[in-house]
Amino acid sequence: MKHLVFAAGFLSAATIAVAETPELTVYTYDSFVSDWGPGPQVEEAFEAQCNCDLKLVGIEDGAALLARMKLEGAGSDADVVLGLDTNLIVAAKETGLFAEHGQTPELDLPIGWSDSVFLPYDWGYFAFVHNADAEAPTNFKALAESDKKIVIQDPRSSTPGLGLLMWVKTAYGDEAPAIWEGLADNVVTVTKGWSEAYGLFLEGEADMVLSYTTSPAYHLIAEEDPSKAAAAFDEGHYMQVEVAAKLAGSDQPELADQFLAFMLSDTFQGIIPTTNWMYPAVTPEGGLPEGFETLVTPEKSLLLSPEEAAAARDAALDEWLTALSQ
Repeated sequence: MKHLVFAAGFLSAATIAVAETPELTVYTYDSFVSDWGPGPQVEEAFEAQCNCDLKLVGIEDGAALLARMKLEGAGSDADVVLGLDTNLIVAAKETGLFAEHGQTPELDLPIGWSDSVFLPYDWGYFAFVHNADAEAPTNFKALAESDKKIVIQDPRSSTPGLGLLMWVKTAYGDEAPAIWEGLADNVVTVTKGWSEAYGLFLEGEADMVLSYTTSPAYHLIAEEDPSKAAAAFDEGHYMQVEVAAKLAGSDQPELADQFLAFMLSDTFQGIIPTTNWMYPAVTPEGGLPEGFETLVTPEKSLLLSPEEAAAARDAALDEWLTALSQ
């Protein structure tokens, strides 16, 4: 009987200990939480210092995160959202769901940063990735005139897809509808997210895929395979800055703040280059991994401010939908 009482007491204490372990829920995109993404390493490293349970929830692609937040509203289980970008900041702030971070980070971005709600964790340039042994077009007009088959992502659910719209609009302005009309025949399919699109490219379903200038680094470093390259476009490449923010309704605000601070730490930032295959927002102590020096460096960088992107989004989306529906 004494053994039974002791066991029951032990189980009760264990149950209480588990119940007292705080949980931090971070909504992000699918590729972040994948086995090969940053998620597993980030979870292990943060839990080692937070005395908490970090729950990373993958929700399709970046733009789908905002739609999910709008749907769930103030009752969302999320404490932090990680995976939006500058093209979505204005729309995200309009929801009233996000709180100021209160930090003054020192960042290594190509642009200045002063946003009081969203903090960057990585950045990169959009590009079309192709097989290195194949000739690639050097701009959108040449791509439209070629017989190259491309896979792109839906701008309504994917941040790369939305970035492509901003890229064409920024580079060509009023000519953007004509560019899309020319590209329509090149588009094999439009996927909901980046992972699906890149997978189709690797399976040989298309000659090129919308991705990043940093994507070939994955093949070079992780697979020792130099067979992929990013096409350098002479009209410039649109930049993506990925961001995170805490929810105003979080029931773990201190843990959320701790996670955002950890996100800019050397530990987190050192994980980014060889798991998310982007440039870190803060250069790790060891610098960038060998192989990153081989990547395409755009001669011209394109980026709309969050306000400009919000103003241009609807018109750019209409132009895209019109061209691809014909």
